Amino acid sequence: MHFLAPRTFLTAALVVCGAASAFAADAKDLFAPDLSNATNAEHWKWDNGELVAKDHETLWTKDSYSNFILDLDFKVAKESNSGVFLRSGNIKDTLAAPEIQVHENTDGSKYGMVAAIYDAMPPKKDMNKPAGEWNHYTITCKGSVIIVVFNGEEVIHADLNDWTEKGKNPDGTPNKFKVALKDWSHTGPIGLQGLHGKAQAPVWYKNLKIQVLE
Repeated sequence: MHFLAPRTFLTAALVVCGAASAFAADAKDLFAPDLSNATNAEHWKWDNGELVAKDHETLWTKDSYSNFILDLDFKVAKESNSGVFLRSGNIKDTLAAPEIQVHENTDGSKYGMVAAIYDAMPPKKDMNKPAGEWNHYTITCKGSVIIVVFNGEEVIHADLNDWTEKGKNPDGTPNKFKVALKDWSHTGPIGLQGLHGKAQAPVWYKNLKIQVLE
């Protein structure tokens, strides 16, 4: 078990949210060194300061979060398929929360690109690094707004209130969701999806820090 080293957060995300300059000092590790603050902890492990899934189960925080900035690094193998779930209203239902995509951009759909809000909004720009290299996310949730800064570029700026119909995106394209995204919970646990897809290829996360916003 390893403690995670502190890191510096992107100023741009702080400006968007009006967070204080002391943000980094107030940030905390998302998961404890012994995963005591996690659900499904037995399905994941720390390996040299990196979180690695043992199987397909999602690792969830026991705490619920509403307004926050989440900072993390991820690395994928060839054919990896994972994601970061935000503020889930039901951890048994993967369609009950926004999922920020984590894989190697082999989905073939713009709504499945890395950094996309799965099946809802593609990133403005492909900032993904090749399999085996570390990528960086700063994800901000404040009310109905979700912002994703990916490897230094803001690629998602979404207001969930724009999704007013179930099964349909604002541009008229269909999605898989059973409720309008405006009705998604604004409070809930954060999750890291486990080994997913046919390949069951590994994915690694590290430097996971969270700053709670008012």
